[in-house]
Amino acid sequence: MKTAHDLVTAAKPRIREIPLDEAEQAIRDADLLLDVREADEYAAGHLPGAMLVPRGILEFKLSSTPELGARDRKVVLYCKTSGRAALAALAMQEMGYIDVQSIAGGFEAWAAAGKPVVKPQAPSFD
Repeated sequence: MKTAHDLVTAAKPRIREIPLDEAEQAIRDADLLLDVREADEYAAGHLPGAMLVPRGILEFKLSSTPELGARDRKVVLYCKTSGRAALAALAMQEMGYIDVQSIAGGFEAWAAAGKPVVKPQAPSFD
């Protein structure tokens, strides 16, 4: 029986995973930056300009949201460490999306490198 790790390992050679040092340019060139983590992860901090589309509903969201339906849009994906993004990229390719990239190392690598992160603002009670 396959594990989640087995599925990610099998997906990675079949997708385009970009190194962190190329991610900023890829994001600038992209039409969509998708965060495929869960809502609580996104709320705790995400890449500027990222749209939340959790991995668990990705295929459904892509199929039911007209602005996400164009298969020729340039898409960059990320998750926490790159496993869910690899699975999401493979699923998108299988759905006919032709220009999908995943960020190697995901959000953790991005944040560890000191790259910009949007964090929630705590309300001020002054």
